[in-house]
Amino acid sequence: MTLSINNNINIQMPTQNRNYCKFDNIKVLYYLQKKEEALPLLDKTLKSTDDEKTVCEALYIADRLIENGVNGVDKMYPTFARFNDTKSQNIQTFLAGIYRKTKVPDAFGPLCKMLIQNSINPPKEPQPFDPNEEIGGAILDYLV
Repeated sequence: MTLSINNNINIQMPTQNRNYCKFDNIKVLYYLQKKEEALPLLDKTLKSTDDEKTVCEALYIADRLIENGVNGVDKMYPTFARFNDTKSQNIQTFLAGIYRKTKVPDAFGPLCKMLIQNSINPPKEPQPFDPNEEIGGAILDYLV
């Protein structure tokens, strides 16, 4: 069985009434069961898309793989780094969570840059959550 990670029909992004994403649980569980075997597909997906929903779902799966003790997610930093300059607060939040857990040394600078850029250029409209909380927490974890 193969599930396409690029099928983002069931993905729901945060709203003013819900400050979290909803992903396709069947797809997420499938990749969690694959463990290390899921990493090449996540890597390929993240290298080949700029679609915010698809990127967030792939980053969420990577984060869950870390939480489940899967080795090698930190080796995907060069792929994750492609999104270090994103303005998407959703992607920033997922990246910060991954960087917080992997503590890849190269990610410290981009985290600081995200926090500074978000402070200089805050969103013009109210957002369902503040990504700076996750970014700041990740920075603090690096310093401890």
